[in-house]
Amino acid sequence: MTDTMDANAVLKQKHRAMWALGNYPELATDIIADLGPRLVAAANVKSGDRVLDVAAGAGNAAIPAAMRGADVIASDLTPELLEVGKREAQMHGVTLDWQTADAEALPFDTASFDVTMSCVGVMFAPHHQATADELLRVTRPGGTIAVLNWTPQGFVGQMFATMKPYAAPPAPGAQPPPLWGDEAHVRELFGDAVRDVTARLDTVRISHFGSPEEFRDYFKSHYGPTIACYRNIGDDPERVAALDAELVALGERFAAASTDSGDAGSGTGFEMGWEYLLVTATRA
Repeated sequence: MTDTMDANAVLKQKHRAMWALGNYPELATDIIADLGPRLVAAANVKSGDRVLDVAAGAGNAAIPAAMRGADVIASDLTPELLEVGKREAQMHGVTLDWQTADAEALPFDTASFDVTMSCVGVMFAPHHQATADELLRVTRPGGTIAVLNWTPQGFVGQMFATMKPYAAPPAPGAQPPPLWGDEAHVRELFGDAVRDVTARLDTVRISHFGSPEEFRDYFKSHYGPTIACYRNIGDDPERVAALDAELVALGERFAAASTDSGDAGSGTGFEMGWEYLLVTATRA
């Protein structure tokens, strides 16, 4: 038991350190700022609601919820992200409670929130059932659980698939993050503890980058999982070059797919459509 606890503590410390790499808050603002408000709207957050944002990062969903008048706790495993969120909240003139917390062992009372949500956050906790159980536990009966996650077949899911051969092996028992973007998987995690489940696939259009190479270099400097992957192969120039090329090819493939489907607007420049799954449910 002690060895298992020690291994889990080491795993969580690695996750915490990984998300402190680069500049995820800037990435969330530059690229996916729309997602937080979309999740908050889908969860129907109202003034006076008690809301918990799990794996909140710098608050890209928590802050919009607070701007609706909700009483919000933003929790995350990485305190460096929360510190950025505090400054961002001050700029918007809202007050939130920022707490360092593990999504798999939340330090909150049972049935204490009207809305429990996560925007591309809980998907990165390694043990999916433990995380889902905690989301269920802290949500009051009749309350709302709302999660927005990248899909396995979408751009971010395919980016993780591209990086997997170059990354350090996952910890025993850890599950792939993009599984949270599979409706059947999420329904199985929540089981009969929820009712009135809705699941919607959608895309967010990404037009921040001028080329696939610019996308790759931005993620190499900003996104913790990508930085960690490159560090893992840093002493092998051939593998670094191979991953460089594969990420550029991925960007080209999804730009072409976006153009073909009409998601790229005018079709000028470099744009991509990134697919996500948004699930809302009522705690039974």
